[in-house]
Amino acid sequence: MGANRPAADIGNWLFDRGSLTQRLIEFSQQRFSVTVLRQSTACPRPSEARALLLPARRKAMVREVLLHGRGEPWVFARSILPLSTLSGRLRALRRLDNRPLGALLFNDPGMRRGAIEVARILPRHQLLPPPLQRQLPVWGRRSVFYLDDKPLLVNEIFLDTFPVTSD
Repeated sequence: MGANRPAADIGNWLFDRGSLTQRLIEFSQQRFSVTVLRQSTACPRPSEARALLLPARRKAMVREVLLHGRGEPWVFARSILPLSTLSGRLRALRRLDNRPLGALLFNDPGMRRGAIEVARILPRHQLLPPPLQRQLPVWGRRSVFYLDDKPLLVNEIFLDTFPVTSD
C-alpha cells in the first residue's frame, strides 16, 4: 500500500462514520478508559481554526485525551470546542472529566457530522504531545461535529500501540 493511502485494516477505522468510542469499547472487550491529558482555554492551531471557521486567535476549549484499550493507549484525541459552542445545554461539555466526548456526541439526536479528513501523521508532528511522538508515522482523522448547529472539531490519531496494522 502506498505511503499516502492507508491499508484496508486501518482504513476501516479511519473512514468509519460511527462512534469510535463505541467501536473501541467493543474491540477492547469492554476494557476501555479515557485519560485526560489537558483541558484548558487556548487558541486552536491555524488549521483547526479554519476548519471551525473561527477568526484567528479566537480562544476555544482544547481537550486532549488518551483512549485506552486493554490498558494500552490506542488513540490520542484532541477536541476543539469554540466558547460560543459551550452555551445553553452544551455548557455541560465543559465538565466531561474522564467521560468520552464520543459517547455524548453519538447519543445526541441533534448531532451532525461533517466530512472525515484523513492524514498520515509524521513523527514529531506538532499535533502529538512530545511523549507520544514516535519514530513511525501514524494515521489520524478529524471531523467537525455539530450539536444544535454549533461546531466542534475532533482530531483522532491512532497510535503505534493500536493493535491494527497502520502501514
